[in-house]
Amino acid sequence: MLNTVYQLKRPRQFEVVFKKVGLDDAHLLIRPTRLSICNADQRYYQGSRPDEVLRRKLPMALIHEGAGRVVYDPTGTFAVGERVVMIPNLPVEQDAVIAENYLPSSGFCASGRDGFLQEYVQTVPDRVVRLPDAVPASVAAFTELVSVSYHALMRWLGTAHARRKEAAVWGDGNLGYITALLLHYLCPDMKLYVVGVHEEKLSYFTFADETLLATRLEDDFAFDHALECVGGASAQAAIRQMIGHIRPEGTIGLLGVSEEPVPVDTRLVLEKGLRLIGSSRSGRADFEGLLGLYRRYPEIVLYLQNIVGEEFVVRDIKDIRNAFEADIHKLMGKTVMIWDE
Repeated sequence: MLNTVYQLKRPRQFEVVFKKVGLDDAHLLIRPTRLSICNADQRYYQGSRPDEVLRRKLPMALIHEGAGRVVYDPTGTFAVGERVVMIPNLPVEQDAVIAENYLPSSGFCASGRDGFLQEYVQTVPDRVVRLPDAVPASVAAFTELVSVSYHALMRWLGTAHARRKEAAVWGDGNLGYITALLLHYLCPDMKLYVVGVHEEKLSYFTFADETLLATRLEDDFAFDHALECVGGASAQAAIRQMIGHIRPEGTIGLLGVSEEPVPVDTRLVLEKGLRLIGSSRSGRADFEGLLGLYRRYPEIVLYLQNIVGEEFVVRDIKDIRNAFEADIHKLMGKTVMIWDE
């Protein structure tokens, strides 16, 4: 069969490519129904990645956050029509120590290979997870992003010492919102601060014990552990503040993506005996753990509905481009594309 793939040929230019898909007894077909635009997609779309990266990875279909329905499964693992989310990380080996999302051999959809912006996605059952009925389609669209926060929190909680009276999350965007929300439910007895630079965005964090403007922090503001969800050009200032205010031997989880290297005050890190733990992407175990958390705390899904932003019905390249352009100018929330059936 021929599959329609919408590839980014160069920044801001999509093209339609037809690719032959061979049906076999090991791979299933997913019809994407909801696709969510990530900042990583925007860096390719706007051409803000280094030229060498763009030359090496384009053309390719964007989008690594998506949900859909099974249309063909010769393995019998899923029923036709079943709602699922797709896992973009593509491991080719297993390691007893290293997680699948850190193995150099693993591939990743929409990073040097086609993402989910296709008529059909062909994959193996291991890269697909069933969706609980209670999860709305538009929240399901960005399950991958939420799984990234879940993965980071599992690493962070496995490293942070046992004194966990107070934690601070830096970042008032989508990643900060999701990470703080999950932390609120994973550690309900921990006082949760959220630090940001936009009062309007901070107003979304109604579940936090306290929200603070980064420009108005008191000298005696302190906490046991922290998570950085800022990234980009503002990451340096955020990390500097976190290192300055965190108590000795605290753990800082780093989630924000920065295109350029970020200077760190290693002297203060040494003096305080801090632990800095990086985190990137996620794997199947994180998707399963997250969906289990949804079942245990259905209120999480209700909070996530608050950051569903504009939704665009997508039928062609013009619709896709309109969704990407609108996403650039959003204040808060996840832009979701509804794949027209």
